[in-house]
This record gives sequence, C-alpha cells and structure tokens, in this order.
Amino acid sequence: APTLWIPCFISSIESHSEFSCEPIRLRMCQDLPYNTTFMPNLLNHYDQQTAALAMEPFHPMVNLVCSADLRMFLCALYAPVCTEYGRVSMPCRSLCQRAKDECHKLMEIFGVAWPDDMECSRFPDCDEPYPRPEDLLTGSDPTDQSSMTVQRDYGFWCPRELKVDPDLGYTFMGRKDCSAPCPSMFFNQQQLTFTRYFIGVVSIVCLSATLFTFLTFLIDVTRFRYPERPIIFYAVCYVMVSLVFFLGFLLEDRVACNAVSPSQFRASTITQGSHNKACTLFFMVLYFFTMAGSVWWVILTITWFLAAVPKWGSEAIEKKALLFHAVAWGIPGALTVTLLALNKIEGDGISGVCFIGLYDIDALRWFVLAPLCLNVAVGVSLLLVGIVALNRVRMEIPLEKENQTKLVKFMIRMGVFSVLYLVPLLTVIGCYLYEHTYRNIWETTWMEENCRRYHIPCPYKVEQTSHPVMVLFLIKYLMMLVVGIPSVFWVGSKKTCFEWASFLHGRRRKDGVNESRQVLQEQPDFAQSLLREPNTPIIRKSRGTSTQGTSTHASSTHLAVLDDLDEPVRTHHGHPASTRSKASSVHSKASYHGSLRRTRDDRSDTMVYRGTEERSFHGSMPRLDHPLSTHSSLHQIDSHSRHSSQHDDSEAPPTLITHGTTASDSQVAENDGTSA
Repeated sequence: APTLWIPCFISSIESHSEFSCEPIRLRMCQDLPYNTTFMPNLLNHYDQQTAALAMEPFHPMVNLVCSADLRMFLCALYAPVCTEYGRVSMPCRSLCQRAKDECHKLMEIFGVAWPDDMECSRFPDCDEPYPRPEDLLTGSDPTDQSSMTVQRDYGFWCPRELKVDPDLGYTFMGRKDCSAPCPSMFFNQQQLTFTRYFIGVVSIVCLSATLFTFLTFLIDVTRFRYPERPIIFYAVCYVMVSLVFFLGFLLEDRVACNAVSPSQFRASTITQGSHNKACTLFFMVLYFFTMAGSVWWVILTITWFLAAVPKWGSEAIEKKALLFHAVAWGIPGALTVTLLALNKIEGDGISGVCFIGLYDIDALRWFVLAPLCLNVAVGVSLLLVGIVALNRVRMEIPLEKENQTKLVKFMIRMGVFSVLYLVPLLTVIGCYLYEHTYRNIWETTWMEENCRRYHIPCPYKVEQTSHPVMVLFLIKYLMMLVVGIPSVFWVGSKKTCFEWASFLHGRRRKDGVNESRQVLQEQPDFAQSLLREPNTPIIRKSRGTSTQGTSTHASSTHLAVLDDLDEPVRTHHGHPASTRSKASSVHSKASYHGSLRRTRDDRSDTMVYRGTEERSFHGSMPRLDHPLSTHSSLHQIDSHSRHSSQHDDSEAPPTLITHGTTASDSQVAENDGTSA
C-alpha cells in the first residue's frame, strides 16, 4: 500500500526533481537514525531554514514530550530521510494518529492547531516504524553527482522569491500566486537601460508628430472633412499611445513592478491584475487607443471605399459619422472592459507601461493578434477596391491634364499613407508572432539556467534552448510608435505651412479648399461621378449659378484662372467720361467672378462686385445701403453726373443682380452702360 500511494502523493506536493542529499541542520531532528535529508521537503519548504520556522509552534509539545512519536513524525515530514532517487519514504498513518491523539489537548492549551497538510488521512495505511530498514540502505553515496540527474519532468515550481499574496490572483508559467521577476527575466540591466532610452526618444518623436497633426486640424476644422476625417482621430489615438510610453520612460519600473520585500524573502516581481491603480490606468489608455487607432484606419478605408465605389459624397458619408464613432470607440472599449474583468493586465518591465500578452500567450493570441490581423485584412481589401475604382474613373472619364495630374497625385498620397501605416503595423504583428512562437522555449531556457539559484526543479530533457533577440524587441517598440507618424504625411503640404504662418501671425486663412476634395470637385463630370449621393443620377452642373434655372459651364481656362484667383477684382480710377463704361464692365465681370469664387470656396460672397463698383467712381456717388442693386438705384446715382439718361433709366424694369448672373442680366447691364 505505501508503494502504490507514494507517487500520487509526490505529484500532489510537487516533489523535487534534483534529488540531492544534504546534512540535517534542524535542531529538533538531530540524533536520528539518519543524518541526511533533501529539500524541498514533503511539505513544500524550500530549505531547512524555512522548515525550521514552520516547526517552531511544535517546540513546546516536543519539549514536554506529550507523545513519543511526535518528534519522529515531525522530522519525517520536515526533514525526511534521503534515500535513492525515485523512492520517498512516508510515515505511516498509525504514527500520525498516535502523535495527534496524544498531543491534542496540549496543543489546544498552547493555541496550536493541527495543520491541514499533516492530516493523517493523507498518509499510507500501515504500521511500521520510521525510518524503515530499507530506507537506510542506499545503493550509492547520497552526495554523488549522479543522484542529481533529472529522471522526470515535474514542471515549473514557483520559487519562494516570486511568490505573491493569494488574493491577488497572479499567475506565472501556469502556477498560481506567482509572478515573473522584474524588470525582465530575459535581459540584463545594461540592455534594459538602452531600450528604455530608445523608447523614450521614439515616443517623443511620435508625440510631436501626432500632436502637430491634431493641432493643424484645430486651426481649420473645416479643412479635413470626410472621407479623410478619420486620419485626425487616428492621430489623436497615437497622441495618447505615445504619451503613455513617454510616461513609462519617465517612471521606469515603478509602475510595472512590485516593490522588493526582504522581510518576506520576496524579490521584485511583475505587476498583474487591477490592484495597482497606476498600472491599470496605463493599460486602459494604451490598449484602448491602440485598438481604436487600428479601427479608425479601417474606417478610413471604408470612407475611401464609399467615395470611390458607390460614389458617396462628403455629406452622405458625414451622415454616418455617429456610426463610425460608435464602432471606433465602442469595440475597443468593450475589449478593454473584458480584459479588466478577466484580470489580464501585466506590467512591462522593459518599457515601464502595462499591457496584455506579455506573459499570457492566450491573451496575446485573442486580444492582440486576432483584432489587429482582422483590421489589416478588412482595411487592405477595402483600400485595394477603392484604388481600383479611382483608377477606373481616371481611365474612363475624360479629364483635363491638370485634373488628371491632381487625381494621380491624390491616389499616390493615399497609397503612400497606407503603406506607411501597414508596414509598421505588419512588423508589430510579426514581432508578436515571434513572441507567441518562442515564449515557451524562452521560459524553459530561463528555468534551466535559474533552477539551482531558486532551488526549484530543473526541466527534464531540454531539447532546445533559445534566448529572445534584443533587436526584435527594439523593432517592436519602434513600430508600435512609428505607426502613428504617417498622419503627418497627410497634412504635410504648403497649405499647412501657410495656415500655421497665418495662425502664428494672428490671421486666419478663409480661402482654402482641401486639395483632396478640390481634386474631386473641380471637374464637373468627375466630381459628380465620384462624390454624388447614392442612387442619384449624374447632372452636369455649372461653375456658376442662375436665378432663372439656366446654367453656364466653366471651361478648363476658367478653372486655371480660378486657381490663381486670390484677390477680388479691382479697377483703376479713370476720367469721368469713362466711368460708366468701366463700371458696367466691372459690374458684369465681378458678378461672374463672384460666382466662381462662391463655387470654389463654398461661401456666399454675393456682393463681390459691390465694393469694386464703388471704388470705380471718384467718391461722389452715395454708398449703397441695400445689398440689392436695381436700375432705379442707378438712376439716382446718375442724376449727380453730367449725363442726362434719366428717362431711359427710369423706364428700365427693376432687375435683381445676384451672385451668379445670367446672360440676360449681363446684357441689360451692358445696354445700360451703352445708353449712359
């Protein structure tokens, strides 16, 4: 019976795999039939010093000799006899029961309870003395090095230095109430110092770039509309990501690691779970905005797809903004709350932040790799479809050379931006896959190199050893931050420089149109085919407007002139005899150019010509107090001049001159100037 029961008991208490005998140094266990023991013992004590501390409550009972069997029974557990490897001698149940029954009352007096791990039912049912005669017969010298050969794998046994309080819920290498050594179990202090400064510098660069993008948006919030608005939110996400890494650089390992506790024989360990508030906050911000940035990139590809394939306009896409925000912030929020509930937070002693999947392979697989790979697959698919659609528009719809060039430039910008995002992201995914693949091998190698230092079982039959490559970890942290920098590429243009210059000088530019939208709007056929509302027929619109339903079309010459039109039309003061003819021509030209400016700038500058016409006189005409100009008002103005055309002016019917003039209105103005 003892022989059959022993292996099960050994497995339950995680017995040692290095069977090395050592002299007994416990004061209570001197002068026994044997003088060597092994550690860890049968009660999971790491060394004889720990076993001596655990035996102290029983000293009064042993000194008072409440039972002749108590001392031998205690030594059989705290300092068991060292025999040949593969056989552990256990005390019989009858020995345990006699010691417990005879010392029960005395133990109550001293307030000592019988430990659960010494319950008599756990020992073999036999009635033999301890140690047995065969236990004292060893086939070889107990101190021989051959006895240290590992015969089977006992798995990882958490060292005393890495033990944590049971209520914290820590787990390390499959063992509960255990945590990894901090700051790193793989790299030395010199490597860690270099890595931290490297992460700090890169985080500052990323923070500066993404913050510049966001501030550029704040200078002119109307500049970046859909389909490119998600780039701004994407930049905001990486502002927060880089900020967390920068704070981790400043705080070093004060957040990611638990403090050393020499009194409890505990070394510095990695923080896990949500009991550390600072670590929890770091995790929430870092994970939430990392996932949100990835989702915003997918939404960016969705908006490109809607603009290029179904030909949705900016307004139609903007109507879905609420849905975009719900998805972009809702999904990462749900994942973050789930991880908090599962208590999966882990400190990163290398970077000083807190994340997931650093030691838990399952969390890395399902909460980091799976979302990122899914986002890449969806985003790349939509991006390729959108580029193909835009290229088809370029090939099928006749565009002028200038607009062809702008469209090609627009497609190149979109492609380069996507490549600058995808290359770092795919590199990060590759680094995560590298960690996922080799993590178990790294841990086995670490355990083999440190088992004697921590007095834990060494691994059995190690076939492969490997150490993590420091360069790959540097690349991972670099790409996690660099992935946010491409947002600067999109806002980097001469217009951005002009806007910042105007902002720093206290001025605001009001005549700018986003280049990407301008490319999609300047050519009527292209604009309507690409940025129209869903299920809306294409209607060729004019660059001007008409109050009577008629339209005029702007030619490519007008578009070219429009690009250089930055100031209102001005006229020079001439002699009084030529004032009316110049005023009438300016009148019609200013109205026409006003309509062009309204189309380009999306502003209702309906009275561009008014100030021009006022400046064409010598100051003798009264100011027009009403924005509507009629020929009857012209009659009142002309009464102050040397021309007598009062009768013709009074008979002319009132005509409303609006921002976009029709051909008939221009003709009336020309006739009026001729009669004058």
